[in-house]
Parts: sequence; structure tokens; C-alpha cells
Amino acid sequence: MALLCYRKGCGQRFDPERNTQDACLHHPGFPIFHDALKGWSCCKKRTTDFSEFLSIKGCTKGYHSNEKLPEPEEASAQPKPKMGTEVLVQGPKSAERLQQERPSSDEPKQPLSLKVAQALQQVLEKLDTSPATPPAPHGSASPGDDSEVSTSTACKNAGCQAIYQGERSKMETCLFHPGVPVFHEGMKFWSCCRIKTTDFAAFLEQKGCRRGKHTWVKKQEDKKLVSCRQDWHQTSSQVVVTIYAKTPLPHLSSIQASRTVLDIRVVFEGDKMFQAQLDLWGVINVEKSFANLLPSKVEIALKKESPVTWARLEQLQSRGEALQHYNADAAAGSSPEAQGGPSDESDDSLSWSEEESEDGGGSQAAAGRS
Repeated sequence: MALLCYRKGCGQRFDPERNTQDACLHHPGFPIFHDALKGWSCCKKRTTDFSEFLSIKGCTKGYHSNEKLPEPEEASAQPKPKMGTEVLVQGPKSAERLQQERPSSDEPKQPLSLKVAQALQQVLEKLDTSPATPPAPHGSASPGDDSEVSTSTACKNAGCQAIYQGERSKMETCLFHPGVPVFHEGMKFWSCCRIKTTDFAAFLEQKGCRRGKHTWVKKQEDKKLVSCRQDWHQTSSQVVVTIYAKTPLPHLSSIQASRTVLDIRVVFEGDKMFQAQLDLWGVINVEKSFANLLPSKVEIALKKESPVTWARLEQLQSRGEALQHYNADAAAGSSPEAQGGPSDESDDSLSWSEEESEDGGGSQAAAGRS
């Protein structure tokens, strides 16, 4: 009785009594289809015609076999879909749901990582950061009115990274640098301890060399509070806030954030300072957010908690409050521009985007009439 051989590439009928070791010519490999070419993994012959592929003679001799080959493991291991099975696909959350799940704005803030560009390091090395008159030692001067200190405020002493956590923080010892930063011939160090390094991150992480009291509230007599041109854009994964401030000073600037609030303090051009607190429209991942300090600007990259397009940078209800705080601070200044508020024709006017300026025009006009 003739039996059918099931080896790949053979397909002939054979007599079991006359089955010899070299009777079957077959392919021990598996078929390959790639870039319109067809062939077997066990031999090198390739063709673009399917009929020619089926007629490729085997490359290995052996016994005929009437046993069907088992299915590949990958195909057999994959479970067959059942009829009527429901597949649930979860899309991105809606804006309304995100607002309902929004974290509290009272969460403690964390300092973001400051990445200093090499171009800014070269500019800072050429600057003379030594003051004309030596400042009062940090920690020995009056630390200011501690009653006005809010939780998560960073110590203003150079080199100290302590965060205000309540009354117990007033009793802690402050490790700070009483000197000034020095950048000379690629080396970075403090004039008080002169521990030199070429790595800017290592310079910022140097522990203080003197003990004293924390300075939670620092007098702003030597810094001029100014406004800066700002902008923002977003991608599917992050929001980038840009502050156009020339030559920002890393050792005097601080950027802190919680999941919904961004606190910016940038000191630039020696005696100028920009401050802003933003109630963000969306939720961010603080651990994966950072700030880039460049010679002409500061870019704050905020990692989105979920890939949702932000309608705007700030919450609508916080926009008017932010302008009121800014106008109050500007009115306390001595310059005519500060007393009269930011001019509509000034290039430094606060405007995150053209669309928001149109939305905020009606609310500001109503506030003026009231």
C-alpha cells in the first residue's frame, strides 16, 4: 500500500517496504518570505514566483515519513480567539476627568534639576562675579521675618539645599558658603573654601564650609525685580516653558514645582531677578522634569503625567490672580514702569500666548472699570 510522504518539499507516495535512507529529498527548514523573495531557511535559493518556490527541490535526503509535522510552537501557543469576546481599549482621559482627579495645589514643591549648558559655563567663566563690597555673612545677618515663610521654601544661603518644613526647620544648622563663586580657566570653586572642580554639577553640589542659621526670607534690596518675555509650547509628552533672561546665574536661581504648581525664581545679568508662580493647567511628573540654563534664556521642560493636549499653560481662575500679584509687586518698586504697571506696547509684557491675551482682555477691562 502506497503512503503519502508529509516531509516539506517531497509530497511523493512511497512503499514502506522499499523506504530507504536516501529515498526522500526534502527541506528540513521552514519557508521564508521577505522583500517579495521566497525560499527555504535550509538552502540559499530564492525566487519571486510562488510556483517556482513550490517546485524548489529539497536539499536534504532521508527516509519518507507519513506522519504529519507538528505545528510551530508560536502558532500552537497562541490561544485562538473566542467568538463574542469583548476587547476593551482604554483611551486617554478626558479634560473633565483630569480636572476632577487634579491633585491639590498645596502639595509641597520639589526643586527641579538645573542643567547648565556648556555655552553658559563659558560665559560665566568670563564674568567677574565678585561684588564691589563684601556682603554680610550668610546666617549671621537677620534671617528676615520667619512668620511669612511658607512650607517648601528653600534656604537662600549659597550652597544650602534645606527646605522649610515648619517650626523645627528654624532650629536646624545651616551649612553654607559665605564667599562668592569663582570661574577661572575652566575651574569652578567658592572663594571661601576653594575646592576646585571642572564639573558644574559637582560645583553646585558642594556642601557649605560654614555653619549658621538658615535664611528663609532674603531682602531684595540688591536685586531689581523685573518682568521677562515668556513663551511656551508642548509636545505629546512634555510642556516647555521659556523665560528669556540673559546670562542666568545658576547658584542664585531656583525652580521648584509640585504636580500642579510651578515656582520660578531666576537671577540674571547680575542684579536682575524674575519671579513667577504658575498654577498649571495639567498635571506633571516632577521627578522627570528639569530646567536648561542657556546664555540667553531658561527652558523648563515639564513632563506630562498623561499624554493629553493642554488647552493653555495656566488655569483660567489663576490668571487674574497672577496679574494682580505681579502688579502689586511692581507698584512697590521705584521705577515709573513698575508704579504704572506693564505697558501694553512693551516687549516685556506678560503674555504666554496670543490666544490667552485675547481671552484675558475682557477680564482685565472689567477689572479696570470696577
